[in-house]
Parts: sequence; structure tokens; C-alpha cells
Amino acid sequence: MLNRILSGDYPRSRILALVLVALLLGLAFAPFIFPGVKALNVAAKVLIFIVLVVSFDLLLGYTGIVSFAQTMFFGIGAYGVAIASARMGASWSALAVGIGSALAISLVLALAIGLFSLRVRAIFFAMITLAVASAFQTLASQLSEFTGGEDGLTFRLPELLSPSFELMEEPFLGVSLDGKLITYYLMFVAALVLLLAMLRIVNSPFGRVLQAIRENEFRAEAIGYRVVVYRTVSSVLSALFATLAGCMLAIWLRYNGPDTSLSFEIMLDVLLIVVIGGMGTIYGAAIGAVLFVVAQSYLQDILRLGSEAASGIPGLSSLLSPDRWLLWLGLLFVLSVYYFPTGVVGKLRARAAERISR
Repeated sequence: MLNRILSGDYPRSRILALVLVALLLGLAFAPFIFPGVKALNVAAKVLIFIVLVVSFDLLLGYTGIVSFAQTMFFGIGAYGVAIASARMGASWSALAVGIGSALAISLVLALAIGLFSLRVRAIFFAMITLAVASAFQTLASQLSEFTGGEDGLTFRLPELLSPSFELMEEPFLGVSLDGKLITYYLMFVAALVLLLAMLRIVNSPFGRVLQAIRENEFRAEAIGYRVVVYRTVSSVLSALFATLAGCMLAIWLRYNGPDTSLSFEIMLDVLLIVVIGGMGTIYGAAIGAVLFVVAQSYLQDILRLGSEAASGIPGLSSLLSPDRWLLWLGLLFVLSVYYFPTGVVGKLRARAAERISR
């Protein structure tokens, strides 16, 4: 049963298996283990980034394609839900129309980009996707009649997903069973299903061909595989997963704007998470997303405590100032790359392989 769920892709490391189980349980019971609005928002952001990073890892880690268009598809998903809900009202049909329309638009755009651009060299394809993503962000900012422009769109969700909805009057284990909690667990199930679906894709014969293309596309072409077709299908699947991640973001925030889902900073965050977790490892997306989002969310608080504790040492207190959190985040990233050059998952699997070979 477990073999079918994981598609035969076991962690292959006891430490990694324990970490993954801990992450699964931590995210499943996050509202009860870490009560508070901020903790719940951080957990929801982790779920969203897991799906987004998994979509990008299919391209970069498994197919060897460098693309900067993930934020565009991410934004399409968020805008699809936002525009449909703002125009059609708070209903399940609006959500269905928004998600369906976003997936259809992403499918067409990804197919067009794939067919017209994947024949060029990697660096030129990366620049093309960057240009398209930048143009889409500008377009979203200017079409204020549809997208709300720079102000974005605020909308309402069905009553079941609304924070004002209460499943029970009395809190359960100190947590209110309201629409926000229902939304979180809806996202948790969606993220888990999408993660397992991606595991199935990369461990299928199709996924093996993608890895062959990543290693040597000329040899893959020589033995009969249509490289352009496989890379195009990979781009389409990646775009659809990124679109669903954008839908999750809009549903959680009940708002969307250009800076929320189309910012290039999101693309940089995704790149960092892939490197930290390990390219070509779906599990790395989950671990990297947790490490990065938690560090990004709580590093300032940790530095503030450190600065207060070192208030008697002027130089150290200034160095630990919360305003310098980006400096420390960059330092943590450099250290993670230095000690985990193949990512956390790659390092743990390599150590486990060394122990077995002894």
C-alpha cells in the first residue's frame, strides 16, 4: 500500500523518513500545535510553496529546463479565482469557474511557449520565459478594469470557507473550528494529493524519459524519443501545478494583486527552496519550503530576542538587529549550499548510501 502511495520512491534514509513524517504530522496538526494567526498563515504559506516548488522542480530538477515563467502561471491561478469570485459572488460555482478558466489559460500559454520556445538553447529559453512573465505582470497592473490594477482584488468565498463561519460554538482543544480552519485543511489535502501525484509522474516511464533528457537530450533523441514533445508536456504539467498553487494562494488570502502572486521575488524564493531541498527530489520541495518559509517568517523575531539579550554589547546588538534579517537569511543560504551542495535530501540519501555500501 505504501509502495503505491509513494510510487516506489522511498526516502531511502531513516533520518529523511523521520523528518518527512515529522513535517507531515506538523502540518496536519499545525493549528493545534502552534495556535495563533501568524503560525496558521505560515503553515498555509508552506503548503502553497510546496506545490509551487514541486511544479518548478519538475522542470529544473527532472527535465533540465530553466524557466522563469512559474510566477506567471502562479498569478494566473490566483487571478482566475479572484476575478471569478469578485464578479460572480461568493459561490462554489465561482470557484469552479475561476479554477477551470485559470487551468485552461495556463494550458494554452504553456503549450504555446513550449512549442515555440523549447527548440532554442537553454539560456535563450530562460530569457524568453522571463520576458513573457514580465509582460504578463505589466499587463495585470494595467488592466485595472479586470484585475484591479495595483490595488488588486478583494473578494468573498462561500460561507463554509469564510472566517465568520463556525462549525462549533465551543473551541476544540483551544482552537476555533471556523471557516479559516476548514480552508486550511482543504489546502492541506490538496497539497498532499498534488505532491503524491507529482511523485507518480516523476517515477513513471514518462518521468524516466524526462530524466534521460536532462542527462543527455541528444542521446534521448537518438534512441527514438521526441524530446520537444516530452519537454512540452513537462512544461504544461508544471504550469498546471503552478496554477493550482496560485488558486490555493487566492483562496487563503481572499485577495490577489500583482505583488502578491506575480512578483519576481517569488521566483527567487522558489529557486532558493529548490537548491536548499535538493533538485530532482520531490521530497526536497517539502523540506526546503518548510525551512525557507519558517526562516523567512521567524528570523526577525529570533534576531530581536538575540539583539535584546546582547544589548550590553553594542557591536553584537547592532549585528543582531531585526533590520538585518536579510543578511542573516543570505548567510544561512550560503551555509546550506556549502554543507549541502546537493540539497538536504541529496545529502541525507548520499550518507545513507555510504552506510549501506560499507
